[in-house]
Amino acid sequence: MVAWIQTAFHLNDTGEIISFCLTGANVDDKSDIVWSVLAKDLYGKLFADRGYISQNLFNTLFTDGVNLVTGIRCNMKNKLMSLWDKIMLRERYIIECINDICP
Repeated sequence: MVAWIQTAFHLNDTGEIISFCLTGANVDDKSDIVWSVLAKDLYGKLFADRGYISQNLFNTLFTDGVNLVTGIRCNMKNKLMSLWDKIMLRERYIIECINDICP
């Protein structure tokens, strides 16, 4: 029997793993099950890629004190964003380095 799993990580600004969640391959990354585990002890800003754009997810995290910051898709209107948020969204190499280390 072959079982496929996926891993979701939360990293801090220095690349240290804060929390992670293992799920089946058929579970959506934006599901409430995953975020209830990952965002349990988070506060402040959470930077994610465009794949996490979801009003439901934003509202859920916002009520828990987490500000979800994502880029915009090409069919979306521009939104005002602080310079710090733009810089942090570009720091994708931290995530890629962690993914390269873990086999």
